[in-house]
Amino acid sequence: MLDWIIIFLVVAAIAAFLGLGRLSGVALSGAKILVVLALVVAAVSLLGAAVA
Repeated sequence: MLDWIIIFLVVAAIAAFLGLGRLSGVALSGAKILVVLALVVAAVSLLGAAVA
């Protein structure tokens, strides 16, 4: 999942550099969603390991 986050951030940076604001915003939003999802998965796995 970290790979996809990095890919989205690179696409957002390149799109912003080229002046494609809308594409940059979409890529950045996708990266933000994946970061939140990764944090939720990590928290659930840590809580699951602590309970078991």
